[in-house]
Amino acid sequence: MIPQIVVVDDDKLVLKHAWNILTDAGMKVAILKSGDQLIEYVKNNPAPDLILLDIRMQGMDGFETLEKLRQQEEPGKEIPVIFLTASEDEGTESKGLSLGAMDYIRKPLFPDILILRVQHAVELVRLQRDLEKEVWEKTRENEQLFLHVVASLADAIDAKDAYTNGHSGRVALYSKEIAKRFGYDEKGQDDIYMMGLLHDVGKIGVPDEVINKPGRLTDEEFECIKKHPAIGGRILGNIKEMPSLSKGARFHHERYDGRGYPDGLKGEDIPEEARIISVADAYDAMTSNRSYRDALSQEKVKEQIINGKGTQFDPAFADIMVSMIEEDTEYRMRDSKE
Repeated sequence: MIPQIVVVDDDKLVLKHAWNILTDAGMKVAILKSGDQLIEYVKNNPAPDLILLDIRMQGMDGFETLEKLRQQEEPGKEIPVIFLTASEDEGTESKGLSLGAMDYIRKPLFPDILILRVQHAVELVRLQRDLEKEVWEKTRENEQLFLHVVASLADAIDAKDAYTNGHSGRVALYSKEIAKRFGYDEKGQDDIYMMGLLHDVGKIGVPDEVINKPGRLTDEEFECIKKHPAIGGRILGNIKEMPSLSKGARFHHERYDGRGYPDGLKGEDIPEEARIISVADAYDAMTSNRSYRDALSQEKVKEQIINGKGTQFDPAFADIMVSMIEEDTEYRMRDSKE
């Protein structure tokens, strides 16, 4: 791939000299006379492989130009810059490097040195980007594998109860949508999706006959069911690489008014992710058939969510859930078997 180089200098002779040297070496070169021209060029053209930027220029100098360039670039996609300078001042070099420049090239420009420094810089940057891409792809591959394992575990948990098949997946989706509407970034949405998938993992420790009992639970059986958040919190708390993963499991049955379990937390003392999952979990429970009742009507579900604002649910997340219900005019947001 032919290197794309931009040279910025207010000295026409320097520009012509650099253009001749680099084009003779087989590179594609754009020459610009000022920092302002560079800023406009980068806005309107594909990013070059390297910028050679003079420090002492009329108007905006090289330091100011680099600062302005960095302000408009996306993090992680910064264009590498090498300063051109006739100065021997160490302070000048130190300032440029602190602003993110790769290196300095002294003027006057010597063809062999300029070509080698530019070639090495381009090769280094391309190698770094290839490595970053490979790491990103491997990381994404591992994340997808982990997600498949988690989804399979969630399915296994749901399978303990004949009436909750797919429950964890739906809760995860609803939670992710609530988080998105509340302003979570993409990673935050993915994290809460994972928490939603695993929020009921503690049911592994609850006997099947209790989970699947068709009639009303005894007080003793209900106390057994109430243990699943703490069990889930302990299980997921062992995953040290993802310390926040246990929040959804342990705290999704806490109530905003402090009357929930297992810890009786109140209001914003309950982790935010768990307050989101709590609304999503309750919504899915109401919109699915259970052993003790049929799914509720959409209007009844909406009424229950509204009635639970400030008592069972965080009002902010209950309001988002109500908006999602109102937008779902055909009542599709429910167990697909219904």
